[in-house]
Amino acid sequence: MSAEATNPVSAADAAVTDTTVRRRGRARIDLRRLGRAALLGATAGPAPRDRLPDAISHVAEAHRAHHPDADLSVLRRAYVLAESSHRGQFRKSGEPYITHPLAVTLILAELGAETTTLTASLLHDTVEDTDVTLDQVSGEFGDEVAYLVDGVTKVEKIDYGAAAEPETFRKMLVATGNDVRVMSIKLADRLHNMRTLGVMRPEKQARIAKVTRDVLIPLAERLGVQALKTELEDLVFSILHPEEYETTRALVAGNPQAGDALGAVAEQVSAVLREAGVGAEVLVRPRHFVSVHRVRLKRGELRGCDFGRLLVLVAEDADCYAVLGELHTCFTPVISEFKDFIAAPKFNLYQSLHTAVAAPDGAVAEVLIRTHRMHKVAEAGVVALGNPHVGQEAAEQPDQVDRQNATAQQAAAGSQPRHAPARPDATASRADDGERVDPTRPGWLSRLLDWQQAAPDPDTFWSSLRADLAEDDEITVFRADGGTLKLPAGASCVDAAYAQHGEAAHGCLGARVNGRLAPLGTVLGDGDTVQPLLAQDTVSGPSPEWLDHARTPAARIAIAGWLAAHPETAAPPAETDPRPQVSVTAARRTGAELHADLGGEPAAVRPAGCCTPVPPDEITGFRVRGGSVTAHRARCAAVDTMRGLGREPVAVRWGDTAQGRVTLVAESFGRPGLLADLTDAIATAGAAVVSATVEPPSEQRVRHTYTLDLPDAAGLPALMRAMRDVPGVYDVSRARRGTSESRRA
Repeated sequence: MSAEATNPVSAADAAVTDTTVRRRGRARIDLRRLGRAALLGATAGPAPRDRLPDAISHVAEAHRAHHPDADLSVLRRAYVLAESSHRGQFRKSGEPYITHPLAVTLILAELGAETTTLTASLLHDTVEDTDVTLDQVSGEFGDEVAYLVDGVTKVEKIDYGAAAEPETFRKMLVATGNDVRVMSIKLADRLHNMRTLGVMRPEKQARIAKVTRDVLIPLAERLGVQALKTELEDLVFSILHPEEYETTRALVAGNPQAGDALGAVAEQVSAVLREAGVGAEVLVRPRHFVSVHRVRLKRGELRGCDFGRLLVLVAEDADCYAVLGELHTCFTPVISEFKDFIAAPKFNLYQSLHTAVAAPDGAVAEVLIRTHRMHKVAEAGVVALGNPHVGQEAAEQPDQVDRQNATAQQAAAGSQPRHAPARPDATASRADDGERVDPTRPGWLSRLLDWQQAAPDPDTFWSSLRADLAEDDEITVFRADGGTLKLPAGASCVDAAYAQHGEAAHGCLGARVNGRLAPLGTVLGDGDTVQPLLAQDTVSGPSPEWLDHARTPAARIAIAGWLAAHPETAAPPAETDPRPQVSVTAARRTGAELHADLGGEPAAVRPAGCCTPVPPDEITGFRVRGGSVTAHRARCAAVDTMRGLGREPVAVRWGDTAQGRVTLVAESFGRPGLLADLTDAIATAGAAVVSATVEPPSEQRVRHTYTLDLPDAAGLPALMRAMRDVPGVYDVSRARRGTSESRRA
């Protein structure tokens, strides 16, 4: 794809970053030797049909190590086409260009990719950089290979200009939604380009490294391809943070005996497991540079065991827990370091037990416990799963061409996203909850494919993609109807509303979280139950403050789109007095008659403003300054306060009139027309508004306080019910000073 050259990583660096290759006992291939072999193959004519060309023999060796029965004839044909097409093209290092697709294919072969992926990898630059057409690839190798090649082919810069890069990634991600192997090839392609980035100008190196950091590394993490992710991290680290990189490299080089400390602990662990009769392989797993750097920042001075971790491989899941039990019995466990990713796998398919134990000499060693199958998936992620669109039994035979491909999320929506290549033989395959059965199509990818269709321009897509991929963790929240939503960690009720209801969430008034009313900005936790509350009218819409709460691109794009279409909503309000706005409606001052038993002494009796009693409330009176008496509801907190101060209560009673004055507080979610609907409900009940106070909205919630004269106080419960029935109102209570006391009808 791009013709970079010369490796910026030294031999010492490669010893750490290329741990995957070293563990398999196969050294990194000499690319210059590959180039010479490719040229010799070109001049000497095609290789006999009974053997592969020398330049691809090592790819075949790596492939056969994972798939002994693989048919290599298709690889031979793909290599011949790629070599003849790229003949005369050279990388900036001077090597024949064919060395690049060969190196990319070797990376995937080492990870265990099946034959179809390797075939497409050999041809991945032919349509983009040579005269070979997609129809030619399809005619000779089939629609499946052509789809993968088209998926990683860049869009024409002449057509898209500065938007070419984000639109290329958009196209690639849409293709990945149908076949995750597209992204596998792209990741391997970027890894080889990053390995050979040295002759580029520093500013171009930095630009490519930043895109790799922001987009490709998070994608490698989400797809579980740790072997590629860790090396990409080290290469980006060396370019963007050269000083820290050199410090870390010197730290690793200055501790050549670091592995001995872990080796000693490994021998103790092996002995314990042998004695317990648990069959296990105990390996020392060195940390890559970025991991060493992170540990140093976390712990300060590093000890020998901090430069790596122990890896314990067993045959069965149950053996993992047996190993854990032996370790925690025979060593001192560090409880804070224990994590069970077998019972609760990560969203990128990763499974393992993590723990840390202290050896008798005090050294603390981190331990990873997993089966061989888990280890393969942990290293290679989706690449290790083979063809993602066939059953598990067929996946063990990756050379099968037949497949049952699941349609992408956008097909279910009835539209084809831009750049979506035609996918042959697509059939739907979904679980009951709407998620793809295919484990390589996780929730985050489905969400990404959803919101990318709504991204109005490449800049929005590009920035939203980076923000989405920056979210490392995922949570599961439950809907009120029993379904589930997968959301990034830190998501709020706003995100849940848009994830569940789409654009209908524009009318969201609030939410219930675990059965309790909560502001829209409430951050959700894993396992929470959330129920967005939607307005019944069609004129409600989001406010600009919602953007502060939205974490998912789908929610942010939808909110921004609505605000752009309704600029009057997004406009800042005119400067006003910051105090609460109060409007008073004049009304005849009425109230229920109150009488006090003071032995014939005249005294004015009035209802207390803190609890506003009305008939037939049980009441108690107290003298106040000026000789008057205030009547409180018997359960008012002020009654206990008065008694605590030694104040003697005064017997008070209601008169014959049924009228009363009461202050009610209505809690609601803000929406247009709410005040009019509330006052209409009050008027319908026959009450007169003495005063009304509406506080400024806070987190989309509004508090209304009404002082009302009631023609018959017995109608208060019915009035409160009528006010609660107004859309958007979630509570109505009797006013109390400093708080409110709900009096449900």
